[in-house]
Amino acid sequence: MTRGDRVIRWIETYCRIPEGKDVGKPVKLRGWQKKIIKGIYDTPTRRAIISFGRKNAKTTLSAFLLLVHLCGPEATKNGQLYSAAQSRDQAAILFALAAKIVRMSPDLNAVVVIRDTAKQLFCPDLGTLYKALSAEASTAYGLSPVFVVHDELGQVRGPRSDLYEALETACGAQENPLSIIISTQAPTDGDLLSILIDDAKTGQDPTTKLWLYTADESLDPFSKKAIRQANPAFGDFLNEKEVMQQAEAAKRMPSRENSYRNLILNQRISQHTPFIPRSVWEACSDVPDEEVLREGPTFIGIDLSARNDLTAIAIAANDGDQWHVKCEFFAPLEGIRERSIKDRAPYDMWASMGHLTATPGSSVDYAVVAERLGEISAEYPICAAAFDRWRMDILMHELSRIGVEIPLVPFGQGFRDMAPALDNLESILLNGKLRHGGNPILTWCAANAVALQDAAGNRKLDKAKSTGRIDGIVALVMALSVSAKETTQKSIYEERDLVVL
Repeated sequence: MTRGDRVIRWIETYCRIPEGKDVGKPVKLRGWQKKIIKGIYDTPTRRAIISFGRKNAKTTLSAFLLLVHLCGPEATKNGQLYSAAQSRDQAAILFALAAKIVRMSPDLNAVVVIRDTAKQLFCPDLGTLYKALSAEASTAYGLSPVFVVHDELGQVRGPRSDLYEALETACGAQENPLSIIISTQAPTDGDLLSILIDDAKTGQDPTTKLWLYTADESLDPFSKKAIRQANPAFGDFLNEKEVMQQAEAAKRMPSRENSYRNLILNQRISQHTPFIPRSVWEACSDVPDEEVLREGPTFIGIDLSARNDLTAIAIAANDGDQWHVKCEFFAPLEGIRERSIKDRAPYDMWASMGHLTATPGSSVDYAVVAERLGEISAEYPICAAAFDRWRMDILMHELSRIGVEIPLVPFGQGFRDMAPALDNLESILLNGKLRHGGNPILTWCAANAVALQDAAGNRKLDKAKSTGRIDGIVALVMALSVSAKETTQKSIYEERDLVVL
């Protein structure tokens, strides 16, 4: 028998179903569950990512595997086992399921001690100990786990989790550690689980295995076909009637559709409807042609934002068929780690990769931005540079100080200016006429952007309702829109009364 076969046989021999209509009965693993188990244990595996819709017994499956490592064929003498969750309540769920399985099995109950208050399971004969942890990173340092379950990692917003990092790095002392990540998908591409899934899809690390059950976005989201793709237990121990009622409710009430798509169809969809759908943005990720940008005519958009936030410059040019776009970003170096945590964005990593310029001090140094604009004006034939008036007086002072003149054009942020600008960007994206190169910060901004609509149907980007920074998209919108105004709008250096600061 293979390792996977032994694990399957042990679960079906000693474990009991902890909840539901078949509670207390011996476990009979389904074919798709056996496939996952054999995939983990019959090939070298350091990390397994298992993702499907709700109520497909994700946590129960992880509880079975936990017991396999606590007192079953994969147990390591004196091994430390942990499960990690974002909340205490979520952490308690896996422990409670594992404890129920132990209590229902005479064989397991004879060898495992349940410590309810501490949320621990202990096997005295082997010295193995399991403990449930919630998102308190300090509790994870000093540990040396051989087995970890990251339960509902999709609840982590942003690219980092201190608890995840602490446990994963703590596994370094073990010869063959194993981590199980089991969750529905996270809402956005910039969230930790999404980053791990996308990396696993590349196949660069053969010891990371991925089982992703998600509904194809081209399908009718309320059809049984779509539901089956994301829910392997649909029609089995997942109540078909109940799920179809949820589908009908989401169909009747659009406000519930995003939640339904994320939790039932296991699609990467935020609870907030983004202005730019992910599939549309990804379809325009070809690399821009630098020669087109250098030949021009070139247009730029400048969004300064707050002094300690993100400043963005978008550079755009058209070759007669497509818009070629590149973006540059600036943020203060001091406190960059803290802002990374606050904004749930890896500013420090982006800076080290060259996607972000970290300026000295605790606020964006507009002198650095002005210097860069001077370099851009020397590199590209700029016809117009659209800007938001807010804080622009400071940047204009820096430009004047170093003797840089660029054709600045004010751009309003209200419905009057933004409505046609958003329509323009939407048309360009839907027709596949944009090449943005997949810049990670611009992509993050695109995923965050939410549009606000007035009674007349006009739209503008709403920073208050957006799920994160959108400065890159604001700059892009202005750069693309100002091209249409360039022939009628004069530079502020030619007609100063155009600007009201």
